[in-house]
Amino acid sequence: MSRIQANFKCQLGDFLLDVSLDVPGRGVTAIFGSSGSGKTSLLRCVAGLERARRGYLKVNGHVWQDSELGLFVPVHQRALGYVFQEASLLTHLNVQRNLDYGLRRVPQVERRVPLEQAIELLGIGHLLERQPGTLSGGERQRVAIARALATSPRVLLMDEPLAALDMQRKAEVLPYLERLHEELDIPVLYVSHALEEVTRLADHLVLLESGQVLASGPTHELLTRLDLPLAHGDTAAAIVETVVTRVEPAYHLSHAAFAGGEISLLNASLNVGQRVRVRIQARDVSLTLHRQESTSILNIVATTVTAIASDSPGQVMVCLTGDDIQERQDASQPPVELLARITRKSADALDLQPGSRVYAQVKGVAVLG
Repeated sequence: MSRIQANFKCQLGDFLLDVSLDVPGRGVTAIFGSSGSGKTSLLRCVAGLERARRGYLKVNGHVWQDSELGLFVPVHQRALGYVFQEASLLTHLNVQRNLDYGLRRVPQVERRVPLEQAIELLGIGHLLERQPGTLSGGERQRVAIARALATSPRVLLMDEPLAALDMQRKAEVLPYLERLHEELDIPVLYVSHALEEVTRLADHLVLLESGQVLASGPTHELLTRLDLPLAHGDTAAAIVETVVTRVEPAYHLSHAAFAGGEISLLNASLNVGQRVRVRIQARDVSLTLHRQESTSILNIVATTVTAIASDSPGQVMVCLTGDDIQERQDASQPPVELLARITRKSADALDLQPGSRVYAQVKGVAVLG
């Protein structure tokens, strides 16, 4: 099985990074945490830019560091791509020559990502003759990502690649990052403090706090774990993987199935069979003991309460598991988990406790991507 395994203990001034990782060697793993938690330090250790006094790193079968054996592969010999907050393009070279510069790092026999493919994936074919100074921030970052891909990396490291962009430029770049995820079999370690980016892109999530791993696991699981901070507060949300089953153009609605039922999306531009990730915020979910019939709410999911925890004063967070097995397209898949943020008075009035069967009424759904 493809894995990225790492153990680093590294003293950086007054800061101690002491982490142990074992994450999938494919897809996007987000490294998430507050400022100063050690996200960039961890990425620099993976890249070899920081040499941990005690360290071990294995990327899909290739050992790049083993301090016990005295092994340390220098950064220029590691098959990796690194994308920083700033694009860091060579300003005296046009886009094409910037890409060629990245390509020259890799012997022809080791090139696994054709430059033409990287150019097409990032949508920069029309920019090849342009100088970096004439590009927008989003265009520069797309060129930087294409240059990193041109090195045919075994792992792509991305350190807050959208942090320097405004909302419009972020919206411009995100779809291209999704394409990389869908079309390239290159693992990505993606550092971010933006939860929206994480929920949209990441398959796996690593939470860092004070230089240590607080939790690591599939993104959808960590978002709904009530013992973790992500599952609390006004931004708490669950993500659900769905497949579009039918479209109602007259109502501008698409209907998508998931492991637990079907949900209606206010979006008629989707295609039947398309996989869509959606975000359901806890504040947009209400609970009822009986399925309501005469209601404007379209999305009602049969669930079971699995856990309840205090949230803000007077409110609780309820973790729910969708339990309508008959509605699942693939019964082998685990049911989805949702969050509902309700008042403590409402929880008491409904007599909620683990095992209670309730209906989750979803007032809002956000299509990610």
